[in-house]
Amino acid sequence: MTKAFDFPGGIHPPARKAAATRAPITPAALPRRVVLPLGQHRGQPAEPCVAVGERVATGTVVARAQGLISADVHASITGEVIAIETHPVAHPGGLEETCIVIEGNGIEDDWAWMPPLDWRTSDAATLKARLAASGVVGLGGAGFPTQVKARVRERHAIDTLIINAAECEPYISADDMTLREHAAEVLEGARLMAHLSGAGRIVIGIEDDKPEAATALNTAIAAAGAESLEITLKRFPARYPSGGEKQLIKRLLDREVPSRGLPADVGVLCHNPGTLRAALQAVRDGRPLISRIVTLTGEALARPGNVEARLGTPMGELLAAAGLDERRLARLVMGGPMMGMELARLDLPLVKSSNCLIAATLEELPPPPAEQPCIRCGACEEACPAGLLPQQLYWFAKSREHDKAELFNLFDCIECGACSFVCPSHIPLVDYYRAAKGEIRARAFEAHKAEHARHRFEFRQARLEREAAEKEARRQARAQANKRPRPAAAAPTRRQEQPVSSQASPATPDADLKSLRIAQAAAKAAVRKAEKVLARVSQAGGGQGQGNGQSDGELADLEVQLATARENLAAVEARLAAARGAAHEAPSPDTDQERSS
Repeated sequence: MTKAFDFPGGIHPPARKAAATRAPITPAALPRRVVLPLGQHRGQPAEPCVAVGERVATGTVVARAQGLISADVHASITGEVIAIETHPVAHPGGLEETCIVIEGNGIEDDWAWMPPLDWRTSDAATLKARLAASGVVGLGGAGFPTQVKARVRERHAIDTLIINAAECEPYISADDMTLREHAAEVLEGARLMAHLSGAGRIVIGIEDDKPEAATALNTAIAAAGAESLEITLKRFPARYPSGGEKQLIKRLLDREVPSRGLPADVGVLCHNPGTLRAALQAVRDGRPLISRIVTLTGEALARPGNVEARLGTPMGELLAAAGLDERRLARLVMGGPMMGMELARLDLPLVKSSNCLIAATLEELPPPPAEQPCIRCGACEEACPAGLLPQQLYWFAKSREHDKAELFNLFDCIECGACSFVCPSHIPLVDYYRAAKGEIRARAFEAHKAEHARHRFEFRQARLEREAAEKEARRQARAQANKRPRPAAAAPTRRQEQPVSSQASPATPDADLKSLRIAQAAAKAAVRKAEKVLARVSQAGGGQGQGNGQSDGELADLEVQLATARENLAAVEARLAAARGAAHEAPSPDTDQERSS
């Protein structure tokens, strides 16, 4: 048994999971219309690849990933694309986003499956391509593309894969029910991801308030006894926020993820149970991510529970099917009450990161009391699971001393809300931290604008150079293809001229090839470095419980830098191919000298 360690702080908010775990997971009714946002993941929104009026089957790709950190979007019902337009989406600021609207008849459900694969016999490139084509992202709420995590081996040495089954937020029970009913699939999905990441063992972290899920996992582990990979189930007392990646790693492995670092920095990869099951279904069954298990709960619902619903389904339809009493509905929250976001309307579409919808009454989640002055009691410091000084950060954030707040590791705050929960003065501490982070990001974004413009100019120049190099390579290829045999009468004259030329610059072709090979290696290294930086920054902002340490503008800038590096590599490779062709066609100086003699 793995030795238990611990993280500092934490709280015990009242558990509210029982109401939604009384019944098994049920499939939600097939919706007649779905609204599919193109940005259901971290990174660049996907690009539509269908037209209005086009008929699609369930699972058809309707939008393709753009850039390194992105994911495909698939049709979640069979029907006709009736619009590609902006639509309100789940966002705390009530923003709109480009969406694809598909209308069906609520009955027909034809599927566009991909060919099934055996992950044990398929090569890694095939498996990664399948994960990319299936649109799987982290279903725990972060929305980080799973195919990017599958490539972590290219940048880090991973020894342990953790199944994050803690699910410490009150109300949420989607992972709990997934493990109760699909524990074997979750374990096989974990083996698949361990196979890709190179992890030598799997550790499952689960809180002790999920005994049924733990029993199902033990049964699945016993059934897979013949498997060579070591699997350990670790149960620990429920305490929020045990589900934070850094906190869970500390608790299970006693490893400290460095400030602003990633779990991969300490050899660990974390995955949510729902994500692992979706990854397995994508590979084993050829099923793209078109649905997810979501918890519907709250005292405004007559029939709370967990349902498997198609993505893009209006939340109001799901809640109505669960017996929503709109007269009692006071707050609609997506996610948990600690870290979730409050939504202002019911017609928003279900997305890949929607793990829970709470339809709460006024008595259940009352508005917070009025903020009072800080009394310096220190309770927030005792509750902070990241070992920060929340009170000090509060003063810095309130006085907009952002440099000092950063010095006190503001961006290590996972915004779990534990400090606000215990504050006797009812200070919304997390709101202050979020505001400070937002201002810091905005300031950094302004500073990066000029840099971004320079990167865009460099990208344009690189693209022009690549196009010119490819054009020259094609011209040389045509010239060599059209080359005619030399007239016999002219041969002696050329044989007399060629030694003179070779004596003038005997080493030029070899020198050109050598310099181009060096340039190619440097360009490849630049591409790898740009990919690594982009993946690291995106993952740092998308990890569970992580604050968005980087803005979308910075991600876009890194995408431009990566595109520039790729253009440079393509240009060098085009010049290298042309030089090789010319060297192959050019007569060897030694041979000519022999002929002359």
